[in-house]
Amino acid sequence: MTVHDAVVVGAGPAGIAAALQLKRAGRDVVVIDKATFPRDKCCGDGLTTGALRILDELGFDPNTVPSWTPCIDVHLRSPRGRETHLALPGPDRGTFAAIAPRSELDHALVQLATNSDIPVHEGCAFIRLEENNDHAIVHVEGMQPLQTRFVIAADGMWSPVRKSLGKSESGYLGEWHAFRQYARNVSGPAAHHLYVWFDEDLLPGYAWSFPLAGNRANVGFGILRGGELSVQDMKALWPDILSRPHVRAALGDGFEMEDRHTAWPIPARVTTATLATGRVLFIGDAACVTDALTGEGIGQALLSGQLAARAIVSCGRREPAVARSAYEQSMRRHFFADHRMSVILGAILRSPWGARGALRLANTSDWTRRNFVRWMFEDEPRAAAFTPKRWHRGFLQRDGAFLTRRRSQPAR
Repeated sequence: MTVHDAVVVGAGPAGIAAALQLKRAGRDVVVIDKATFPRDKCCGDGLTTGALRILDELGFDPNTVPSWTPCIDVHLRSPRGRETHLALPGPDRGTFAAIAPRSELDHALVQLATNSDIPVHEGCAFIRLEENNDHAIVHVEGMQPLQTRFVIAADGMWSPVRKSLGKSESGYLGEWHAFRQYARNVSGPAAHHLYVWFDEDLLPGYAWSFPLAGNRANVGFGILRGGELSVQDMKALWPDILSRPHVRAALGDGFEMEDRHTAWPIPARVTTATLATGRVLFIGDAACVTDALTGEGIGQALLSGQLAARAIVSCGRREPAVARSAYEQSMRRHFFADHRMSVILGAILRSPWGARGALRLANTSDWTRRNFVRWMFEDEPRAAAFTPKRWHRGFLQRDGAFLTRRRSQPAR
């Protein structure tokens, strides 16, 4: 049997990023996923500058996502109702924020992998993993076992790979919980502008409306576990949020909610998660890489996939411990300081005065407004100012993504 360089379990953004990075380096990689694409994934659908730059590096084309919606106008509402308008750089500088439904984004990424001659086996669930001195054996539903030097587990916060190794934690429910529904017939400014509402009863969480093509929007809210609101309160709270005057004013008269709402847990504790063991590297939600401040995780997932692939490439034919060490070191360098910064800022936002103060500070001048919004959308790492090793020329001055192949339609 062929011994692959890597088998990636999970064809979401993290897994596909890892596979594309490995393929680019000339490695033999196979991807499996229990789902058949396109499939929906509960998500806010927002893409930060950091996520967009990685997608650009991977050769992703935004035109492959039918509902792709670039954004430059951001509206923040404080607990006392004061609204702050922030503007990202215009389309002549590239794309700094975009909205892309996960059903479309993930499908487009799978197609990119397939077009790059990466075998992607859909509808093939992971069963179990065996490891020996020379390789690992991945047992897959409906397929012959796959032999591989490394396994990249991109299979979610309740990772079946981790469970098969006896390392899962029973009862773990994540740090955040989010609630989402799509709206149609959006006639208000939310049809074109991105809104984030820091309502007092949601802190340190928030509600959002992210614009999509065709007068649609992704509308939802997220809460931090352990706060005054419990996950059990979210369904009952949803109609109240939709009826709030500032939400209705943004969505406009006549908006309708589509289908059913969905909810999902969000893992955000990368500093304490198991990142690697044996021949397995965990990435994305399986490594709990989500931003602890905002609950955003696509950019973090993409980056963790890249780092895992680079660690395997740098390992060459040496022992798997070399790849594990390289991966863990790179994850600490890229994630740990940002995670700790996000936790500190999240503690400040727990109180209304903290949220009001942060937004007031952001609105102090043109300079603070311009740079706060770029920091908010992860144009630079969250704690870059405190990690000199990541300093570079042009801090918060770089162009956005897809500058050389912008969509012809104007940014919303």
